[in-house]
Amino acid sequence: MKYSIILPFLATTVIAAPIVEERQATCSVPTSFPKTANSKLPNPFKFFDGRAVTSLADWECRQQEVQAALEAQELGTFPKTATVTASGTSTLSITASDNGKSIQFSVSIRKPSGSGPFPAIIAYGAASIPVPNGVATITFNNDQIGEQQGGNSRGRGRFFDLYGSGHSAGATTAWAWGVDRIMDALEKVDTGIDPKRVGVTGCSRNGKGAMVAAALVKRIALGLPQESGSGGAACWRISDSEKAAGKNIQTPGQIIGENVWFSKNFDSFARQATTLATDHHQLAGLVAPRGLLVIENEIDWLGPVSTTACMKAARLIYKAVGAADNMGLTGSGNHNHCQFPGNQQTELTAFINKFLLNQSANTANIEKGPSADVNRYIDWSAPTLS
Repeated sequence: MKYSIILPFLATTVIAAPIVEERQATCSVPTSFPKTANSKLPNPFKFFDGRAVTSLADWECRQQEVQAALEAQELGTFPKTATVTASGTSTLSITASDNGKSIQFSVSIRKPSGSGPFPAIIAYGAASIPVPNGVATITFNNDQIGEQQGGNSRGRGRFFDLYGSGHSAGATTAWAWGVDRIMDALEKVDTGIDPKRVGVTGCSRNGKGAMVAAALVKRIALGLPQESGSGGAACWRISDSEKAAGKNIQTPGQIIGENVWFSKNFDSFARQATTLATDHHQLAGLVAPRGLLVIENEIDWLGPVSTTACMKAARLIYKAVGAADNMGLTGSGNHNHCQFPGNQQTELTAFINKFLLNQSANTANIEKGPSADVNRYIDWSAPTLS
């Protein structure tokens, strides 16, 4: 059975966060999460109370508790109550308000020639993938929303001006909140952009952000994280395993000393990632059944074995919910970091055609990367949910 996407209804006056589906309201989401060491990637199909996920309705509830665990242990709280006013077409000016306070930011929109509405890709900083004719580019200054200049950036940026410097969110979560506000604005203002056909991309540290945004912002139709490595497409546990095997690879313990991409809550887990209740195959699983193409580079620091095995585990999630062809992984070596190579163009074109341009495209069985046996890292199998 194919998993259907249900788009939330939005008010025509003030745009708030997406309304959760009626049946999701019956889910019981815990507020505390396991910390028992487990070297294997956690089972996506088992609730924290031990119950098996046996249906798509169960899966929706499981996604909610996985997101809650990710927010509690790694990402920080993702606010869902902001309201937005906006104006402009080529420069979209956005005012976001919450708890009696407001902040402003803007994004630039480069549209194709012709008449819209056009699909668009929100690009963190600037697009480092080729955006095709017919697709608009929305340039998002994510650093303005949550700074990432090093440890001293904690609690700085427009997000923290609104919610306070002590808010639990890391920078990647703050950026995802910014993407959510862009989506609000696109639904409120006639910019010539079709808000139902919007993707998000970024490379390297911004690739981590694009992965988090695709997971948390349910209105994103296509996630295109590029060369995100650990903290993005790589699983924490596998990165630590690769480091122990002698690889020069970014790890959670290194990340928390380098920058503020993740919540301070993550510090207590980062040097023993086996105690996390979740891992990043489940972060990717939050995107399901929406489109996701993970674009990677076979540079040791990015963890090509970790990203490949982790995303193979994520593809098992997509398969279980009847959306196997909606996720792909394309890894390639022999090119500079964030320099998109021509041998990944076919996969990128197929996903953009399918999810943004509404064209027929073959996205089946896209799983390119170095040799990595996912069965080494899991002790569970994927059911077929209906």
